[in-house]
Amino acid sequence: MEFKETREEYSMEIKYATTEDITAIAAVEAECFPPAEAATEEEFIERVKYYGNYFWLMYEDRKLIAFVDGFVTDEPDLTDEMYEKAAMHNEDGAWQMIFGVNTIPECRKKGYAGQLIRCAIEQAKKEGRKGLVLTCKDKLLHYYENFGFVNEGVSKSVHGNVVWYQMRLTL
Repeated sequence: MEFKETREEYSMEIKYATTEDITAIAAVEAECFPPAEAATEEEFIERVKYYGNYFWLMYEDRKLIAFVDGFVTDEPDLTDEMYEKAAMHNEDGAWQMIFGVNTIPECRKKGYAGQLIRCAIEQAKKEGRKGLVLTCKDKLLHYYENFGFVNEGVSKSVHGNVVWYQMRLTL
C-alpha cells in the first residue's frame, strides 16, 4: 500500500511502518495517550518487527501526524497481553485487532484517523478476515459506530487502569 497525494502547498502520504518510523511513532503515541496507556519505543520496535504491515501511517510533509496499528490473531477478543506480546501476531489470523488510533492534537478533527481506519478495514476485507476489534473509552463509542463497529460492552482489558469498551466490526 502506498498512497500519495501531492499538492503545491503540502504532501500527504500513507504507508506501512518500518524501523525508520519507530521514533516518530513513539513520539506521536506519547502525545496521544497518558504514560500508563502509551506504548514505549521498545514496544514499538517489537511491534514493527512482527507486524509493520499492520501499521497505517499518515505523513504530512515528512512529519508523522497520525497512525493506526494492531496485529492479526485468531483470538476473538482483545486482551491486555496482546499489547505486550507482539509475537502473538498470526499472519493468517481471523481478526484484525486495533491497538491504537493516534492523531497529533493539532491535526485532529480533519478526518485523518478516519482515513487510516478505512485503510485497516479495506486491508482486512482483502485479506479475508472475519472483522476488526478495538477497545475505546466511552466518549469515543459513537465515533467508531460511524464505521460500523458495534459496542460489545465493557472489555476484559484494564490497560492503564481505565474502563475500555470492546467494539467489533464483522465483515
